[in-house]
Amino acid sequence: MKGRRLFFAGILIAFAGSWFGLVYAPQIQLGRLEAVEIAETGEFHPPALPGSARRGREVYRAHGCFYCHSQQVRPPGFGADSARNWGPRRTVARDYLRDQPVLLGTMRTGPDLANAGLRQTNAAWHLLHLYSPALASPGSIMPPFRFLFETRKAGAGRSAGALDLPAELAPPAGCEVIPKPAARDLVDYLLNLKAAAPLPEAR
Repeated sequence: MKGRRLFFAGILIAFAGSWFGLVYAPQIQLGRLEAVEIAETGEFHPPALPGSARRGREVYRAHGCFYCHSQQVRPPGFGADSARNWGPRRTVARDYLRDQPVLLGTMRTGPDLANAGLRQTNAAWHLLHLYSPALASPGSIMPPFRFLFETRKAGAGRSAGALDLPAELAPPAGCEVIPKPAARDLVDYLLNLKAAAPLPEAR
């Protein structure tokens, strides 16, 4: 009888210790994090995403972009992220405060996007990359997202945002390829990915 009580007490202690170590301790450590003001700029990090970028985040999530792209820059010594220019510093827990859910990613078939908005600031490039990845980034194996665009008759002048495509991808004469709102929102989200603020815990 005494041995049985000790056995169950051991199981209880093991579960309690696991819960404390895996749930309670991280909550104490990370649960009270708040956005901080960056002295150099006077802005808060992480910033709240503007409306179009929030919608773009849902497009990113709905189309499974996180299956092939991560959003976590590893510290030096844990990979070649810094050498690949994927970010000026490692990402830390505070970078994800406003993310719900956090889209860390599951693999890196494509480059890390934690700082996509710092590496490529040209919206036209991102739109072209969505329409024809290999055209914007030679050697890319990313599938095209042409369903995020529409082909329509051109007006008297070229529409704002119409893609500049080579002859082999150009639409029929008198037509143009225009990004749908979802494509514009997705690009706004990518342009807002900037996990580079100088945080003390990232040093």
